[in-house]
Amino acid sequence: MNPTSALAFLLPWHFSLTVLMVLVVAAALFTRGARNVASPVQVSRRFAFYLGLALVYAALQTKWDYYAGHMFFVHRLQHFVLQDVGPFLLAFSAPGAALASGVPAPVRARLRGARTALRPLARFIFDPWTATAMFVASLCFWLWPPVHFDAMLSNWVYTLMNLSVLIGDLPFWWLVLDPRPYPEARLGQGARILMLTIVMLPMMLVGAIIGLSRHDLYPVYEICGRFFPISPLTDQQLGGLIIWIPGGLLAVLAALIALSRAMSQSEARERTRPLRAS
Repeated sequence: MNPTSALAFLLPWHFSLTVLMVLVVAAALFTRGARNVASPVQVSRRFAFYLGLALVYAALQTKWDYYAGHMFFVHRLQHFVLQDVGPFLLAFSAPGAALASGVPAPVRARLRGARTALRPLARFIFDPWTATAMFVASLCFWLWPPVHFDAMLSNWVYTLMNLSVLIGDLPFWWLVLDPRPYPEARLGQGARILMLTIVMLPMMLVGAIIGLSRHDLYPVYEICGRFFPISPLTDQQLGGLIIWIPGGLLAVLAALIALSRAMSQSEARERTRPLRAS
């Protein structure tokens, strides 16, 4: 790919000032706050945060969005980033303290009242059952063939679909990948693994149904026009495999992270127990 074509790919396909401003402000706040927080932000966390923002930008703003409207499996790759990889990286970076520290003090003072008013809503959204239900619903609802057909042919529904899977899945990954131990964090590691198990089952089931189906479930891509010369069933099978395998592997990775943290936290408690006794 020459530099000109690479630049053409990276430029916005359907420009959204809102998306661009949110990503830029988030990057600026995190950069500013990472220098001000008491404990230094690890390089791995910084890399995860910036990579997560970059992938969200690529999925929503580059020509990738154009190709996603013409091939089902490319669309599933786009949603794999928006639903899973992007929120996973952002949550793994644990950016809450850095983002809060990056907000200027006068603005933080003005936002205090809003934070108090929004606390019940935040408590509901970040409830583990609510977050798990939103994750499963965002996957199943938009893949229901009649809904998917309408979404791909309507600009505003298509935009709503892409933004809703990103925003709706972020609380799930935020709860699962919170690096703090219970009770400082809302959940223990066992509850996080349970959440991952619950979402893996419908993910694998939906991927298997789509990938193994012998009928074209998404004829809308024939209307939009496929840019690869492959059959509708092959396109559909590839999309089903993307839901089934990479999505499941990411959930397994998150479960391994939870197990590793559970072991580390248990060892830390064992080391501090003799000190407390003495």
